[in-house]
Amino acid sequence: MNTFKVHSPYQPSGDQPQAIESICTGLEKSMRYQTLLGVTGSGKTFTMAKIIEKMQRPALVLAHNKTLAAQLANEFKTYFPENAVEYFVSYYDYYQPEAYVPGRDLYIEKDADINDEIEKLRHSATAALFERRDVIVVASVSCIYGLGSPHDYNNMILSIRKGMSYDIRYLLHRLISMQYKRSDIDFSRSTFRLRGDTLEIYPAYGGNTATRIEFFGDEVEKISDIHPLTGTVLKNRSHAAIFPASHYVTGEESIQHAIETIEQELSERIEYFQSENKLIEAQRIASRTHYDLEMLRETGHCKGIENYTRHINRTLPGQPPYTLIDYFSDDFLFFIDESHATLPQVRGMYGGDYSRKKNLIDYGFRLPSAFDNRPLKFDEFEDKLKHAIFVSATPGPYEREHSQNIAEQIVRPTGLTEPMIHVIPTKGQIDHLIEHIYRVTEKNNRVLITTMTKRMAEDLTNYLMRNGIKATYMHSDVETLERIEIIKSLRLGTYDVLVGINLLREGLDIPEVGLVAILDADKEGFLRNTTSLIQTIGRAARNKDSYVLMYADSITASMKETITEISRRREKQEEYNEQHFITPKSIQKGVLEYIVDAQEEKEESPSRLIDKKELLKEISSLTLAMQQAAEELRFEEAAAIRDEIARLKKTI
Repeated sequence: MNTFKVHSPYQPSGDQPQAIESICTGLEKSMRYQTLLGVTGSGKTFTMAKIIEKMQRPALVLAHNKTLAAQLANEFKTYFPENAVEYFVSYYDYYQPEAYVPGRDLYIEKDADINDEIEKLRHSATAALFERRDVIVVASVSCIYGLGSPHDYNNMILSIRKGMSYDIRYLLHRLISMQYKRSDIDFSRSTFRLRGDTLEIYPAYGGNTATRIEFFGDEVEKISDIHPLTGTVLKNRSHAAIFPASHYVTGEESIQHAIETIEQELSERIEYFQSENKLIEAQRIASRTHYDLEMLRETGHCKGIENYTRHINRTLPGQPPYTLIDYFSDDFLFFIDESHATLPQVRGMYGGDYSRKKNLIDYGFRLPSAFDNRPLKFDEFEDKLKHAIFVSATPGPYEREHSQNIAEQIVRPTGLTEPMIHVIPTKGQIDHLIEHIYRVTEKNNRVLITTMTKRMAEDLTNYLMRNGIKATYMHSDVETLERIEIIKSLRLGTYDVLVGINLLREGLDIPEVGLVAILDADKEGFLRNTTSLIQTIGRAARNKDSYVLMYADSITASMKETITEISRRREKQEEYNEQHFITPKSIQKGVLEYIVDAQEEKEESPSRLIDKKELLKEISSLTLAMQQAAEELRFEEAAAIRDEIARLKKTI
């Protein structure tokens, strides 16, 4: 069995050794909740990796968005090249959930654009959890949404061994029940083909590898891993385990039981609608459900099968759904990254899902059992937290109240200290800010400015530009492609100043930032509470010359708490630097070269309009680039390329 082994040229330093020891001791004492309070740039991911290595347990790392999850997955892949590091996020590029708007009598059918690469990675994650223990899964909050039963999933795994005898017709039947499709022409993921005595299967979780099984009569003569396009044999094997192509697969017995219980629920629902004189709803639920039942009888699957998971899994009404968490062994480690943002997101998932489903059920579009196809409620999620480690620079009230141990990681191995904070009166604040912008940009550093509204961000940007400052803004109305290009341009010096609202918090890593300016710092609220202020200030913690300007006419409780905490952290780092003779150095980080350069696209677009063939050729090229980026977990870049492909298709 493989063991977790961290590969890194660095050894734990600063506060890392104490934090690792503290968390591991807590785990050995079976503490249920612990917190790793790690400041920006202190190496929290490395600390998590060393904890996993020391404890030798599988781990689930929960992040609050896909981009951060991808960054974490890449870092863990670097630390654990010999182990399985998997990525599990929502596989929808676009998702319009099924809904009904009573006021307009408008039914909206579920519409989704599934990212094939992410779906493959989801299957890879669940398959790895059944094959080995040295698994780390980095997931978004999609991991609290319902999946099929792990027991049914495990029971449907098809095991084939060299030298054993199998009825080929049985194998084909099993593959179809596992949601694989026969395709002798288009050999792609989740398909199989039979050529004489050779069966080739392209697994749902396969990357660039398919499985070839060669028979002599009924006996398996040879099993090989092959390249799905060229057919080249990559490796010979003595055993092949084929995992299901869907997380909602189940055996024939379970399907038959589900059909019976669905029919019973349907009968009760029709009777209810008729008793309420809701004849339209009664007819609607009858026709829709009968169609689904017919599909289940014929194929074992139907569109929207997830709405019948309670029947398929034989669970009780209101019982928590199976999720990715149920695929782990009982002793797994549960890291919740940026917990101050992730936990509130988890808490809010159930309510929105329930209100949408209620209309569908009340008006006869779904049976009441559809309520049980849902994310976990927060108390159900809490029940899953047997060995939880909250990770954040600013733990929220929940983490502080529940944690039996809080391990601080304040000292950075790089020696970088928290930036100095200066509180400046608002009178004449723009002139004061412009003066400091000039000071910072003279040293070839950049400036981040946070405002309260989008309008304020745009107006301030225009004013700065009129004063000869290379400035731009970024907020939620700016498209993905533009955001990536803006960050890249800021780092390269095309812009000196970036003005934003809440996008200047977690996950924005720009070492060139020498100044963070916070306007209206004394406006108490979500954007100016202690957590938000500390996170915003953290954007200036990667440059030794950086500092923070808070423009305010009074010092609020949040400001006071922030300044006190930042000063405490700064003093501790300075003490460590003095004891170990460390001179702080700014972080040096290369600028990513994105496959799609927005400026080049704009310059070339007129010529593209002339030749449709060239446009199609470009779309084909970009599609390959998008798939490559997704396969390498560079999903922000992949999303940018996807947006550009959509733009070119509209042009055609």
